[in-house]
Amino acid sequence: MEGKKENVPGDGIRSLPTSRLFRITNYELYAKPNLVIMGLGLVALAGCTGYIAYMRHKYEKLGYYSAIKEDGSETFVKRTSKWD
Repeated sequence: MEGKKENVPGDGIRSLPTSRLFRITNYELYAKPNLVIMGLGLVALAGCTGYIAYMRHKYEKLGYYSAIKEDGSETFVKRTSKWD
C-alpha cells in the first residue's frame, strides 16, 4: 500500500476516501483555516453589529419608536406624553 496515507488524529473526514466531486462541493471541510481572513471577517461582523447597536441607541435616545399604521406600513413616530 504505497499510496495510502497514515491517518492522523484530528483529520476527521479528510482521512476517508472520497470522490473529487465531494471534495469540490465541500471545500470548507478540506481547506486549512486562514487566520487573516477569519480575523477580517470577525472585524467586519463586529463593526456591523456595533453600527446596528449604535443606530438603535441613537433612535431610542431621540424618542422615536416604530409604529404600524392601519394599512400595514411601518413608520417612526416621536413619543408623546399623555400629560402634554
